[in-house]
Amino acid sequence: MATGNRRGDGSRMMATRVKTARGRSNASARWLQRQLNDPYVQKAQSEGYRSRAAFKLAELDDRFNIIPPNGRVVDLGCAPGGWTQVIAKKVKRGVIAGIDIQAVDPIDGATLLKLDIFAEDAISKIEEVIQGQADAVFSDMAPSTTGHKRTDQLRIGALAEAAYDIASQILASGGTFVVKVFQGGAPKELLDQLKTDFLQVRHAKPPASRADSAEIYLIATGFKSAK
Repeated sequence: MATGNRRGDGSRMMATRVKTARGRSNASARWLQRQLNDPYVQKAQSEGYRSRAAFKLAELDDRFNIIPPNGRVVDLGCAPGGWTQVIAKKVKRGVIAGIDIQAVDPIDGATLLKLDIFAEDAISKIEEVIQGQADAVFSDMAPSTTGHKRTDQLRIGALAEAAYDIASQILASGGTFVVKVFQGGAPKELLDQLKTDFLQVRHAKPPASRADSAEIYLIATGFKSAK
């Protein structure tokens, strides 16, 4: 069922309402309704992206110019592949490695590894693909949320620290690191380390990030150290 609403430009927009069907909880019905009415979901489908999250990276790149067109880029926790798709469109002469613990369908221009970032051989396997040091390491990884704010902050903070543990070992001098955290949830130790290791560290919440989401991104540029 669709109902009419007005957007700020005065044009008419149709909003889809989802009925609570047998076997579907109120929460799942609300989630489905939000998905059906989300313009980024619709845009992702029309432009061939695997997830609306693709636009988060695209918007961050528009603002900070973080995807090197001729560089080596590592996308940690890449499933289902939206960020890797954005990277592949920007990187024309470079190397792209998408890493995830689950299998990801092929993406032209990228090498995809089914790999646990906590595995002892994670670094060596990533280096085998990129054949050198990375110019950028991105992580949109997030844990399953529990609804308990402090627990969720600790979990995503641990993932962010793990992502930087990898990035710090493979980044080239001048490289970029982008990682998702929750607002107020970035571990102080990580933030302090990034401020030490990079020329600039900024926080950003791209427009594609839902307003009710606690997620925010740390954008660290100008890595000072290298092997």
